[in-house]
Amino acid sequence: MLEKYSQGRVLLMTVCAAGIGGTFQFGYNLSIINAPTLHIQEFTNQTWQARSGQPLPGHLVLLVWSLIVSLYPLGGLLGALLAGPLAVMLGRKQSLLANNVFVVVAAILFAFSRRAGSFEMVMLGRLLVGVNAGVSMNIQPMYLGESAPKELRGAVAMTSAIFTALGIVMGQVVGLRELLGGPQAWPLLLASCLVPGLLQLASLPLLPESPRYLLIDRGDTEACLAALQRLRGTSDLALELAELEEERAACQGLQPRRPWELFRDGTLRRQVMSLVVLGSAMELCGNDSVYAYASSVFLEAGVPQEKIQYAIIGTGCCELLMASVSCVVIERVGRRMLLMGGYCLMTFWGSIFTVALCLQNSFPWMPYLAMSCIFAFILSFGIGPAGVTGILATELFDQTARPAAYMVCGALMWTMLFLVGLGFPFLMEGLSHFLYVPFLGVCVCGAIYTGFFLPETKGKTFLEISEELRKLNLPRRSQGPRWRGPDVIQSTEL
Repeated sequence: MLEKYSQGRVLLMTVCAAGIGGTFQFGYNLSIINAPTLHIQEFTNQTWQARSGQPLPGHLVLLVWSLIVSLYPLGGLLGALLAGPLAVMLGRKQSLLANNVFVVVAAILFAFSRRAGSFEMVMLGRLLVGVNAGVSMNIQPMYLGESAPKELRGAVAMTSAIFTALGIVMGQVVGLRELLGGPQAWPLLLASCLVPGLLQLASLPLLPESPRYLLIDRGDTEACLAALQRLRGTSDLALELAELEEERAACQGLQPRRPWELFRDGTLRRQVMSLVVLGSAMELCGNDSVYAYASSVFLEAGVPQEKIQYAIIGTGCCELLMASVSCVVIERVGRRMLLMGGYCLMTFWGSIFTVALCLQNSFPWMPYLAMSCIFAFILSFGIGPAGVTGILATELFDQTARPAAYMVCGALMWTMLFLVGLGFPFLMEGLSHFLYVPFLGVCVCGAIYTGFFLPETKGKTFLEISEELRKLNLPRRSQGPRWRGPDVIQSTEL
C-alpha cells in the first residue's frame, strides 16, 4: 500500500511540475491580455506622443494592439516548430526546463516596459511567451503520455487540458480590477507569468525523465529502469520493460522523422489525416469565439457591466470543471465516445444559441437562454475536444514519428488560432446572428470523422495501436499469409 502511494505521489508530482510551467502558461497568457486592453492602448498612445509630440491616430493604436495580440499565436507557431528538435536533442524534461528562458526574458521586458516607455518591449514579450506556449503545448503531453502506465495514459495526458483551463481561470481572476487589472498594475500583470515558470524550475529537476525517451532514443537501459522504478515502484516492471524493449526493437535503426516525411508515408496516412482533421476541428469549432461573444450576451441578459468580468470567470470555470470530469472518465468511456459526444452536444447547443440570438428581441427570456447556451457549449467542449485532441499525437504515432507529429499538430493549431482571431470580427459583421452556422458545420464533421475513422486506443500499448493502424492503412498487406519471396522451382516436366 505504501509503495503504491509512493508511486502515485511521484507521478502526480510529475504531472503538476510539468503542467504548472507548461500548458498552464498557455492558458494564463491567453487570458490575462484581455483585462489591460484599454490601459495598454492608452500607454501606446502616450508613448508615441512623448516621442513625436503628437498623438497616434486611433486606427494606428488599434493596429499596434492587434499586433500585440497576434504576436502570441505567431510565437506559438515558432515554438511548435522548435519543439520537435528540442524533444529529440534535449529530451522531454530538459526541453521543458530550457523553455522557461523565454518566460524569464519576457517577464523582464513586461516589467520594465512602462518605465522604459517602450510598447515594443510588450510586443517582443508577447512573442516570447508565445514561443514558450508553443513548445510546452507540444512537449508536455508527449512527456506525460510516455511516462504514464497504459492504464492511466489517457487520464494523465488529459491533465494538459486541465492545466490549460486552470491557467485561463487564474488569468481571469488575477486580471480583475481589484487585483492586477488596474491602470497602474498592468506591467506586473503581464510579468506575473514568471511565477509558474519559477515553480517549474524549482520542482521539475527533481523528477524523472521519460522512460521511453531514455531507452529508445538514448539507449540507456539503466536510466530507463531507474526512471520506471521511481514512477511505478520496484515491483512488476518486467512486463513493462519487455514492452519497451519490443518497441525499441521495432524502432531499431530508424531515425527521427521529419514533419514532411509523415505526409509521404503510406503507413501513417490515417494518423496524419486524423491529426489534421480533428486538430483543425478543435480550433474551428467556435469555442474561442464563444468567449468573444460572451460579454455582449451577458449584457443583453441584464448582467450589470461591472459584474460581467465575474460572469466571464464562470465560463472559464465551466471548462475547468469538464476537463477534470473528462480526466476521470476517459479510461472508462474511451477517447472516441468523448470526442463524438462533445461535438454532438456542441452542435446541439450551438444551434439553440443561434436561434436564441435571432429571437432575442422577440421574447424577453431569450437572452437568458443564450447565456445558458454559452455555458452549455463550453461544458460540451471541455468534456471531449478540449483534452482528447491533444493526446492523439502521443497515442497514434510511434517513438520516431511522435515529435514530428506534435510539430505538425502545433503548427496547425497556432495557424488556425491566428486565422480565427484575424477573421472573426469580419465573420461577426457579415453573418450577424448566423455567425455560428460555419462552426456548427465543423462540429458535425468532427463527430462524423471520429465515429467512422478514428480507432479506439483505450487500454492498448503503443505497439498494439501501431499494429492496428498498420492494418487499417495497408489492408491488403495485412490479409492472408505473409509473402516471403518467389518459390524456387526444383524441376520441370514437359
